[in-house]
Amino acid sequence: MTTIAFIGLGNMGLPMAKNLLGAGYAVTGFDLSTDAVKALAAAGGTAASSTADAVDGADIVVTMLPAGPQVRAVYGADILPNAKAGALFVDCSTIDVESARDVAAQAESAGFEMIDAPVSGGTGGAEAGTLTFMIGGTDPAVAKARPLLDVMGKTIVHCGGVGNGQVAKICNNMILGVSMNAVCEAFVMAERLGLDAQTLYDVTSTSSAQCWAITTYCPVPGPVPTSPANRDYAPGFTAAMMMKDLGLAEKAAETAGVDSKLGVATLERLKNYVETGGGDADFSGIIRMIRGN
Repeated sequence: MTTIAFIGLGNMGLPMAKNLLGAGYAVTGFDLSTDAVKALAAAGGTAASSTADAVDGADIVVTMLPAGPQVRAVYGADILPNAKAGALFVDCSTIDVESARDVAAQAESAGFEMIDAPVSGGTGGAEAGTLTFMIGGTDPAVAKARPLLDVMGKTIVHCGGVGNGQVAKICNNMILGVSMNAVCEAFVMAERLGLDAQTLYDVTSTSSAQCWAITTYCPVPGPVPTSPANRDYAPGFTAAMMMKDLGLAEKAAETAGVDSKLGVATLERLKNYVETGGGDADFSGIIRMIRGN
């Protein structure tokens, strides 16, 4: 049986690890939150006392960590020195491209294969096993990881070499952040001009404005019953996380010499929303700031 170490059992990592357990994999997990580790154990996994303990003997190491510095630190201090020969590393964190490529180069120098595999789909997709994985890495490494990814996700896209998964994720989330802000502005404008939300949804969801931010994640209550707007913006994807991703996009745009005015403007608005208490709400909740309440 393939044994898996899962490092990072947060809102995304824990349900992903549980899906692997449900598929019959042996999963040993570690997180700084003891409650998260206990939750994995309650689901049938094995609780580890440390990252080093979790990766000892694992065939595949999956990481889902907050940002580049954590990925660099955990791989450098705990995973590379303790992983068994031949282990495959799968980093599902969303981090900067430079960190992804640097850590993969360190892994390669130590004799390991590594892919970057950031995800899209939020906590709902993590729980349902319908995530989209954007993969950077060699063909053999991606093929080796594919059975696990198929358990945790519905769409697996190999984007090219190491780091390209992060490029795809950053670009995707910049588009999502900008489009959600435009959708929020339009729905607030419609409200103030006397057009009800359902009517605007009926038009925009079936015409040239159609996009995911409308049809799946409509930021007003009613038109899409499963959207966070119907749960007082309880997060599928927090504003703080979207702010982080747009920050990564801004840095990447600067590196690439791209004029990303829309991305920068959206980032500044999200920073304002987070700083005024919206960080733990879903990112679509920014409509409340646009509305002025």
